[in-house]
Order: sequence, then structure tokens, then C-alpha cells
Amino acid sequence: MSEIAKSAELSVEEIAVNTSNDYRTSIRVSPNGYFIALFLATFFSAFLIYLKIDWAAIALFGLSWISLPFLLWSDRIEFDGKKLFRTGILPSFWAFLNNSRTRLKLRDIEQVETQAIRTLRRGGNIVYRYRTSIRGKDVQFSFASGNENYRQMVQRIFPVLSENALDNRSIELRDSLAEPKETLMKAAFAQIPSAEVLESSLNEDALLPVRRTSKPVDSDQLEKAEYLHRLGNELRLSGFLIQALEAFRRALVLNPKDARLLFDFARCLNSYAGSQKSKKLQRKSIAALRLVEKRAEGNAELLARLGESYFQFGDYRRAKIVFQRTLDKAGESFRSVRGLAEIALREGKIAHVIHHFSTASRLAETTALKRWTRNESEYFSRLNDDDDYMEMEINRVSLLETLENSQKTALKIALFGFPFILMGVVGEESAIANLGWAISNVSLLIWVGLMMSQKMLSGRIPFELLEEED
Repeated sequence: MSEIAKSAELSVEEIAVNTSNDYRTSIRVSPNGYFIALFLATFFSAFLIYLKIDWAAIALFGLSWISLPFLLWSDRIEFDGKKLFRTGILPSFWAFLNNSRTRLKLRDIEQVETQAIRTLRRGGNIVYRYRTSIRGKDVQFSFASGNENYRQMVQRIFPVLSENALDNRSIELRDSLAEPKETLMKAAFAQIPSAEVLESSLNEDALLPVRRTSKPVDSDQLEKAEYLHRLGNELRLSGFLIQALEAFRRALVLNPKDARLLFDFARCLNSYAGSQKSKKLQRKSIAALRLVEKRAEGNAELLARLGESYFQFGDYRRAKIVFQRTLDKAGESFRSVRGLAEIALREGKIAHVIHHFSTASRLAETTALKRWTRNESEYFSRLNDDDDYMEMEINRVSLLETLENSQKTALKIALFGFPFILMGVVGEESAIANLGWAISNVSLLIWVGLMMSQKMLSGRIPFELLEEED
């Protein structure tokens, strides 16, 4: 193991040991699974009442509405400064049944990915819901934003992880996630108007990147630009996109040569374009990223993140060019090599995927990243060398896609039966009600079966299984 890898892992362990008591926090898991179970239990309770089996209906309804909320309340993801672990009766019982892990040490975390989902729009602002997945050693912990606990988890876990384990959005949350009310107070202090005021006078032409100027920038301007830069990122992550754009615009007026500032402005502009469904603004955000390419110069870290942004925005050709440019300038870049592997996978170039993951394994600074990239290289090598294994994996992925589409169809059919149930019960038409119950019952049972099948097939087929068959 290299000295860099040793120092990186030691720093994580030292932080964990010295601050384990201060770092302890927890967050409730996503309640979707429990809500689905509660919905199904309530539906089938109503069906039993319709069949006049009242005692079974009362028992099912009472048991589900008492036990499921309790199980949800006890099911949490906790972090004690050294490791993540899941508590609760149901996950512990499931782990006992299939002999799976419920704990993940910091040094074993391989990947952290965060998705941003626009839940609704309020005036000129967007309400974001972030969902973070932390993976390592075949264990995955997922938790979503919605309260202070999410910010605590992000602020206590992300800073002690290798940056190469974090995706772009996770890095942004690590650096700029703040309490929305405090962020708005900062914006008011910086004399940035409200979203309503800015939206009424918003001019798309004013959102163009500021051109490079030879005028010198003094220290006071740099300090103010840096403050507005930080404020813009905090506003953007809190969903105040219009105010964030104004903060970035003012910062660029003060310091137009800052490539990282322009990069964050471009990402904010792309988010705003998506919320407005504006093709014109999307093109401007890409134009701003192209300008970042010119100004980033020898900044390999920024260029790698720029390539990831192109990849995220769907411009794979440009992402490949930037990743290759990063390697030409920096010589070695884990993020760029990993990005080239993902692009090669999209292009179906398995040999290139294997090569890039092998290179990434050599460049990885932690044991966890080395293990993940090595496993990816071995997996794609097996696909490339073993036609039988490739055929099995292709069939598995195709079946997963079929199951996903069938699951959506089954749910739509189940919902289609609800109006018939309602009309039959209210109008006392037993034939219509029976038809509705039959459609919904069968469809929901198929839906549950498809959902369970999807979970069973989501993992890759182990190499050992094929070897045993041979």
C-alpha cells in the first residue's frame, strides 16, 4: 500500500477515534417500504370486510397499524464516528435470515452517490429532496433529506471520506449544505432580493457568463467574491436557484477569472434550466462549462469534476475529451480514469472498461477504492472472457428491465380497478364491485411478486455459481 493510502486511512481512523462521541447521530430510513406494506394491509383488510370475514379484517388492520409504525420508528441508520449501522427489529431479523451485514466501517466505504429530486416548485424556488446511498463490501445504506438529521449525517460523514469516493453532488453537499433559514438571512444581509423580485426582472441574456477581463482584482473584491461564491452554493443546494444565480452573477462581476466560480454558476444555471424546461438556458449552461475548460488550465481536480458534469448532463463526447485532457495534463487522475471507464461501458468497449478500471485500482488512495475498482475490473474481465457468463448477465439485466416495466403496468391495472370497487359498493352493484376487487387483488399480488423478484435479481451473478455448474 502506498504512503498516500496509508495516511488517508490513518486520518480517517484518527478522526473516528478522537471524535466518536461527538459524531454520534442517526436518521430514520426511507419509509417507502413500510408505507407500501401499510397500504397493502389496509386494502386487503377492506377486501376481507367485503367478504364479511370481519374478525380477520380487524386482526390484519389492527396488527399492521400497530406493528408497522413501531417497526418504522425503530428502523434507523446510526453513525458513531467509526461505522454506520442499521438498527431495528425488521432489518436485524432479515440480516439474521440471509446472513448479511448491518454495519459498515468508514474505511470500507467505496462509493457515495447523491440524487437530487425536485419535489415541487414554490414561486421562483425549488424544493429539493436529496437521497444519498453509501456502499461498501456489498452493503448499502440509503437515507433522504427532510430534517436536520440529514445535514448532520452529511456534515459528519462526508468530510472524513476520500473525495474520490464522493460524486459531484455529494462533494457539493459536503462543502455547502446549510440550514435554509440561515442561508436566506445571509442573502438578505448581502442585499440579494427575494426570488419573486428577481424573477419578475429576470433577463436570460443577463445570465451569460462574464467574459475574461485584464482589469486587476484587489483583495477586497476577491474576499467579497469568495463570500458570494459560498453563498451562491448554499442558496443553490437549498433550492433558491434564482437568488443563487444573482449571487454568482455578482461574484463573477468582481472576479470573472475564477474558473471554479464559473463552474458552480454553470451547474446552477443548468439546474434552473431544468426547472424551467428551457432549452436555451441549458445551452447557455453548457457554454459556461466550455468556458470553464479554457480557464481551468492545469487544475486537474476541476477538470475531472467538469468531465463528470458533462457526463451528468448527457454530453458524453465532451466528457470523454475533458477526461482525456485531464490525464494529458495531470498524468494521473482517479476520477478521470473512472469517468473514462463509465463512458467506455456506455460505448460497449469492454476491453477499454477493463483497462480503465485496472488503472483506477492502481491510482486509488484507499483500500476500499482499490477493492471496488479491482472487483469491477474482474467482473468485466469475466464478461469479456466467458461467453456463458456474459449471456447469463445479459439475460438477467433484460429480465430486470422486463420486470420493472411489468411492475408499473400491474400497478396501473390495480389502480384501474379502484373506481369499479367504489361504484359497485356505493351503487350496491355486486357484479361491478366483484370485478373491481378481482382486478385490483390479482394485480396487486402480481405487483408484489414482481417487486420481490426484482430485488432477488438486482445483484450480479456470482462467478462461483458458474464454476460449480461446470
